[in-house]
Amino acid sequence: MKRRTLIIPTVCTIFLGTSTVFASNDMTGFPTIEQKEEKKVMIPSQNPHPAFTWNSSIIPVSSILHPSSPRGAGMVEAPLQQIDQIMNQAISEKVMPGAVTFVARGGKIVKHDAYGYAARYTDGQFTEMENPILTQTDTIYDLASISKIFTSTAAMILFEKGLFQLDDPVAKYIPEFAANGKDNVTIRQLMTHTSGFTAWIPLYAQGNSREERIKQIFNQPLKNAPGSTYEYSDLNMITLGALIEKLSGMRQDEFVKKYITEPLGLKDTMYNPPASLKHRIAATEYQAVPNRGLVWGEVHDENAWSLDGVAGHAGVFSTAEDLAKFAHIFINDGKYGGKSILKPETVKLMLENQNEAFPGDDHGLGWELGQGWMMDALSEGTYSFGHTGYTGTSIVVNPNNKTIAILLTNRVHPSRSTISTNQTRRLFARQVADSIPVSIPGKESAWFAGYGDKVNRAMEADLELKEDTKLTFETWHLIENAWDFGNVEVKIDGKWQTLIQFTGASKGWESKEVVLPSRAEKVRFVYKTDTSTNSRGWYVLNPTLGNGKELSFTTNEWQLRNY
Repeated sequence: MKRRTLIIPTVCTIFLGTSTVFASNDMTGFPTIEQKEEKKVMIPSQNPHPAFTWNSSIIPVSSILHPSSPRGAGMVEAPLQQIDQIMNQAISEKVMPGAVTFVARGGKIVKHDAYGYAARYTDGQFTEMENPILTQTDTIYDLASISKIFTSTAAMILFEKGLFQLDDPVAKYIPEFAANGKDNVTIRQLMTHTSGFTAWIPLYAQGNSREERIKQIFNQPLKNAPGSTYEYSDLNMITLGALIEKLSGMRQDEFVKKYITEPLGLKDTMYNPPASLKHRIAATEYQAVPNRGLVWGEVHDENAWSLDGVAGHAGVFSTAEDLAKFAHIFINDGKYGGKSILKPETVKLMLENQNEAFPGDDHGLGWELGQGWMMDALSEGTYSFGHTGYTGTSIVVNPNNKTIAILLTNRVHPSRSTISTNQTRRLFARQVADSIPVSIPGKESAWFAGYGDKVNRAMEADLELKEDTKLTFETWHLIENAWDFGNVEVKIDGKWQTLIQFTGASKGWESKEVVLPSRAEKVRFVYKTDTSTNSRGWYVLNPTLGNGKELSFTTNEWQLRNY
């Protein structure tokens, strides 16, 4: 695994769904709150049949991460290689100055590469450093809100010790938290962002010490009634961090080190990294307010900085490989390398959807579930989990495929007013998903509709029918349920009519039969997607008329492929 030289791609293919235009600027209403680009209600669909390569039920999971070829992990190499183009293009368009990608399946590392610069600019005007620092695969990144998963895991370690119940009021353990109507807010509501807290306050501009600022959170009134609304809020996790400290008698960084990072051997994961590591750390923003200058080696988030760099919502620094080791416990029953961090039943609890009352805001305990806006084709409803960070970090885990995909960037270097990383996140996840093959019956090649936003991709055949005729074909599909569609349509008297429609997930390969009216002039298979988020896609095999004649397509925008 190595650095990837910056090469500006000249061609983008419709089957990757890539684009030379990336998403619009990140919203900045809340200084360091990660914003979803689009909310979608995740409409449940049936889980794909486990007998096939995608979602195979026999994927072995090793106890530790180790390098492997894509073939050794049951993956296809070409889509993983194409990630390099996506990263280089994003860097050339100033989405971010640098990045590290990391992909593993079943513990087998199939991609771990670095791109661009870890530190490039001296100020917010993009003044180039005299000696910029190239990104390395072991570059240490400010994880921003991915820190919330460390906080949630720390809390659940205390839960396993019997120190609290999820539906206990926070005020049971922190009496002063009851101020201003918060006496009924539960610990579960903190972890699922349903407490009623507002998203953010400028804590760094209040109080004179860490203790005073945490008390300010305890005194903060609610925006909504507890349990009535989902609103992603840093205040929830700051409070959860304070609860960890109250119940354990240790500062949060000390607790995380003792019970998570040290047992897992995460030597590059920490709060407040020492100055000796600065040359390995990705620089972030040049901040004028508060007047911090170039933030490099200190936490970027202003509120976490004002809390001495140790907070429940932000503050953790890590590498891609360390973060992958941490994520591995969530596909390996809470263990890594023989060290048990959580019980299997606790892992299961953390990954269950706690927010069924708020469709589209599906959430486990800390983890976000089924968020296609950043998980794209790796998302399988609420089975997949992950998180993002405002600095440009993201992690997606597809447990059905035992796959971890990590993208670490410093997109806020040197300014937060840059292009959103959400499109890059989606394209990265899409390529990882595409590298997990679909098994084609008989080892044949099948027609694949490809990927892309707002596509209307067809393969069309002329018809000369003397009577109503059966059309048979086999299909496999994992289509974004109720948002994207696969149609079989016929053209009669100049107008297209839908005979059968597919969305959601098939049960593996399915045999289908439709009747083509004798008046039909043409038949087509057409794949239609909305403005964002693709699932793994739609395959069609052996489309054949009742007389045994295979359809001959006069127009075909699909791709014939064997995976």
